[in-house]
Amino acid sequence: MLPIPDSLIVNFDKALRTVFARAVSRRPYPDAKIDEAEMSEAEKRHAAGLMRVNHSGEVCAQALYQGQALTARNPEAAEALVEASDQETEHLAWCERRLYDLGSRKSVLNPLWYAGSFGLGVLAGALGDKWNLGFLAETERQVEGHLNSHLASLPEQDAKSRAVVEQMKVDEIKHAETAIAHGGADLPLPVKMAMKLSSKLMTRTAYYL
Repeated sequence: MLPIPDSLIVNFDKALRTVFARAVSRRPYPDAKIDEAEMSEAEKRHAAGLMRVNHSGEVCAQALYQGQALTARNPEAAEALVEASDQETEHLAWCERRLYDLGSRKSVLNPLWYAGSFGLGVLAGALGDKWNLGFLAETERQVEGHLNSHLASLPEQDAKSRAVVEQMKVDEIKHAETAIAHGGADLPLPVKMAMKLSSKLMTRTAYYL
């Protein structure tokens, strides 16, 4: 594990890359072999709004996991969080390219989402590893719920966006299972509700901004 000053430098670099640089995927893009469908301008705007929400959600996930890994006590827990963060980087790349394909852009509020989520991650990590990993598991469960709602709402013919969201969903389920396997605790109901409220604020705002 890196000394705290080095960890802070690494995390600051990660923040800049997440918010401002173009993400890169080591795996093939899920929609790479799928042709672009004919969609109306309204359908494109709606698909782009949903993919912008997904992109911002991945920005938040990056920040959460980096913050959690910074204060995690157990090296195995920290490793699980870093591994999840690395895979979320691929999700960033997928969502970002899909946004550009739809003629849209990332959320202008991503720096704000990152800062707030990083602070939450640091706090979750400071509470202890079982709560830290429980926070990871609950985050992924809620993300899975959002992705299910997006699959139901995306234009039916937009197979490219659907392929991206489907693979993201598979990965998020795996992250939640990993967190539980490492000893993640079930969070109290008030914490789950607070997470849902903050998530709702982000999704409604990022759809437009």
